[in-house]
Amino acid sequence: MQLSVIILNYNVRYFLEQCVLSVQEALSNIDGEIIVVDNNSSDASCQMMKTRFPNVKLIENKTNSGFPKGNNIGVAEAKGDYICILNPDTVVAEDTFEKILAFAEKQSDLGIVGCKLIDGTGNFLPESKRGIPTPWVAFTKITGLYHFFPKNKLFNQYYAQDLNENETGKVAILVGAFMVMKRDLYSDLKGFDENCFMYSDDIDLSYRALLQGKSNYYFHETSVIHYKGESTVKDKMYMKRFQEAMNFFYKKHFKVSVFFSLFMKIGIVFFSFIKGFQGNSIPNSKPENYFLISDDEKLKDKLEATLNKPITFWEKSNNIEKSEIIFDQNYFGFSKAIEFMVTNKNKAFTYKILPKNTTFIIGSNSNRSRGEVIEI
Repeated sequence: MQLSVIILNYNVRYFLEQCVLSVQEALSNIDGEIIVVDNNSSDASCQMMKTRFPNVKLIENKTNSGFPKGNNIGVAEAKGDYICILNPDTVVAEDTFEKILAFAEKQSDLGIVGCKLIDGTGNFLPESKRGIPTPWVAFTKITGLYHFFPKNKLFNQYYAQDLNENETGKVAILVGAFMVMKRDLYSDLKGFDENCFMYSDDIDLSYRALLQGKSNYYFHETSVIHYKGESTVKDKMYMKRFQEAMNFFYKKHFKVSVFFSLFMKIGIVFFSFIKGFQGNSIPNSKPENYFLISDDEKLKDKLEATLNKPITFWEKSNNIEKSEIIFDQNYFGFSKAIEFMVTNKNKAFTYKILPKNTTFIIGSNSNRSRGEVIEI
């Protein structure tokens, strides 16, 4: 078997359904399998999997065992030569795995491969590629200095900004939302460290691959949607967890230093000061127009009744603002939807997808807020 896709789920039933649908289509020309590990969800995720995807291997944990352990449990059941660690709040393109595996096969020193991640509005997610978070690099992240000096190597290492988002190349750290590697390497590394704090498990795994003489790669030729949601809201708890994660990583791999704690404390004070002026509120303006990319008149009528808004079949116009675009996945595949989102990013568009054979539309208007599901 060529590829095993491991999806660890916790209470994101609708996002999981869409994710599995996209993975199934991406595996249509690959000898692969899907393994869903559920961390004791209470939202009928497991019931949905058994009804909708009876042939997909489902592992039902009796407790929420966390990200590292949950994925380790899934990989232990994998049969593929390669594995993909995949978040349930993602959508892969139909050609994602074919492109990634073809690239991986050409590398002689393969560690972990990541790809271009975009949010629900088509904008690039910088955590798709990162540098080693030494105390100084972590400080530039927490203070936001990387924003002001994106071309200066002294400040731009956290998000590996010396490598363009549209350029494939070696990077140090990849994000756990999408990771492809040889199953043998995962076993050699003994998987994710189950003692890791949140936000450091993928950093730790990536770094340990480097320590084994492997090279990690950011691959830009395919894009995957990652609906990040609440996990990225930048509040005090986020900063506390970020500090704990960096402290765990630093203690594990480097000498303990008082400078780290100093950098973090200064950074958090600076962060809190800035956020005091900015606030964390997210604009919640409603779209002025709704457009459907489909040719299904009955679907159009059904959406109009559900949303209580007029729906227009999509016609391209540069003058349309604050519009919601709804992709009918029966008409417009995941690859085309992703391409459309990337091409039209920053045009005040928001997006929803109607997955095949479902009765809901799903999407996210911001990478700082929870995604939206509307049953139709």
